[in-house]
Amino acid sequence: MIMYKWNDKLEFKARVKEFARKMDIEVKALAIRPMKNKWASCSTDGNLNFNKELLDMDKEIGDYVIVHELLHFNIPNHGKLWKSLMTAYLGDYEKIDNKLNQMKSEHK
Repeated sequence: MIMYKWNDKLEFKARVKEFARKMDIEVKALAIRPMKNKWASCSTDGNLNFNKELLDMDKEIGDYVIVHELLHFNIPNHGKLWKSLMTAYLGDYEKIDNKLNQMKSEHK
């Protein structure tokens, strides 16, 4: 399997903004920084933080985390609506979710 990695923070941030536009979500602040226990976080006032480790991962994983987090601006949980929107934007997102969970357990 070929991995497509991010060139830099700018490319990653551009991807976040592209998805935010598609999803009609306003992002006020966007940061990529070291995070110990999470891949990303968002706040109700429009701030998004992404773990800088994502820059070294496959773009497919980055897209998953980006869409996952952006959906939380409107849907606070991982219920049916959230799952159906994840599928609408990413297709078989559960495959990526499993990969991320595997990486998280190896990371500990």
